[in-house]
Amino acid sequence: MSRTLLVLLLSCLLLALTNGLRIRYDNHRVYQVTAKIAKQLNVLKNLDGISDKLIFLDEVHTTGRPLSVIVAPTMLYKFLQTLDESEIEYKLVEENAQSKLESDEEVTKPLKRVMEYNWEQYHELNETYGWLESLVERFPEQVTLVEAGQTYEGRKIMGIKISYKEGNKGIFLEGGMHAREWIGPATVTYMTNQLLTSTDPEVRSIAENFDWYIVPHANPDGYVYSHTTDRVWRKTRTPYGKCFGADPNRNWDFYWNTVGSSDNPCSDTYAGPKAFSEIETKSFSEYIASVKENLMLYISYHSYSQLLLFPYGHTDELPSNYDDLKRVYDVAVKAIGRRYGTKYTGGNIYDAIYPASGASLDWAYGTLGVKYSYCYELRPSSTNLWYGFRLPAKQIIPTAEETLDSLVAMVKEVAVSN
Repeated sequence: MSRTLLVLLLSCLLLALTNGLRIRYDNHRVYQVTAKIAKQLNVLKNLDGISDKLIFLDEVHTTGRPLSVIVAPTMLYKFLQTLDESEIEYKLVEENAQSKLESDEEVTKPLKRVMEYNWEQYHELNETYGWLESLVERFPEQVTLVEAGQTYEGRKIMGIKISYKEGNKGIFLEGGMHAREWIGPATVTYMTNQLLTSTDPEVRSIAENFDWYIVPHANPDGYVYSHTTDRVWRKTRTPYGKCFGADPNRNWDFYWNTVGSSDNPCSDTYAGPKAFSEIETKSFSEYIASVKENLMLYISYHSYSQLLLFPYGHTDELPSNYDDLKRVYDVAVKAIGRRYGTKYTGGNIYDAIYPASGASLDWAYGTLGVKYSYCYELRPSSTNLWYGFRLPAKQIIPTAEETLDSLVAMVKEVAVSN
């Protein structure tokens, strides 16, 4: 039995053993709420993180932007009373959140798992780690396994370096920062496979003429927890009093906790007690810094909203090389729509989505000096309902294909200026 197959079998057994421990959302309603004025937004901010019976699935940062909230039956009366008293607009979008979380679209049930690594299903952490190890065996001259950090629960942040020749400039691909956004790691691993196996001349060109530093799972503890226990989990798993975890994409030491994050440990956007408080972000940043001299491009993959973002998140002040960032953005957005007509928008984080400080792409740009730094918010679009981060498994390959198209265009355009 191969090592990869053994890892897959053990993972399925572990999932079967832990399946009974899953957090359920039976009879939890999902509301879409919209604060029209600052006073109403402050009311929602005060509700965010007050109880695990009230889960905000969107960042509570800006007015006029619909937010999805999962509400337990025991919190329903108080929640609606607060909204009514503050005249906050809301509508019911789901009467039973569990019904959506139990759908088979993600193909996560053990009996449905295929005993090979593919992109027709979402994989668990150990499956992906086993696959990364197999790449070293299959491509020993091109692939090096790297430990890019550690986690609170003692896991490794694993990744690989792909290099076909000496003297190449480097590109960093990061996925899985937020635990529940499974399409990020799936897209990153698909593109990794293409960099090693594709016969397309354009893919071969970028694969062989750049060094690739690839980390599919920047938040392994959270990702495992989203599989075994709570599908909507976002953060790390560090204990903070009665609550757990910090938002790893608000914890980087670049204008940390200045805007768009929370001081409440129970909030999904908790920035942590200090910059790099999380061993995940601290150790991961040290690895990125160790290869910074070689990097010309840093890309982070998240979901969802179909956006392409670049610095900054902490201010509406545009970066000094805005024209270059925008030129590459234009090319990349155009390329992502060619195959399936998927429409992306975006721009600088602060204006294109919402103010948010302490993100990895801003740190790579502002602290390390990587001139081109981007974040993809992958499918679906922001017009989808609250379960948008649960993209059906049948959309993994189309999403990854169009994202690879965009990556090819982006790399070619960046290379023009380097």
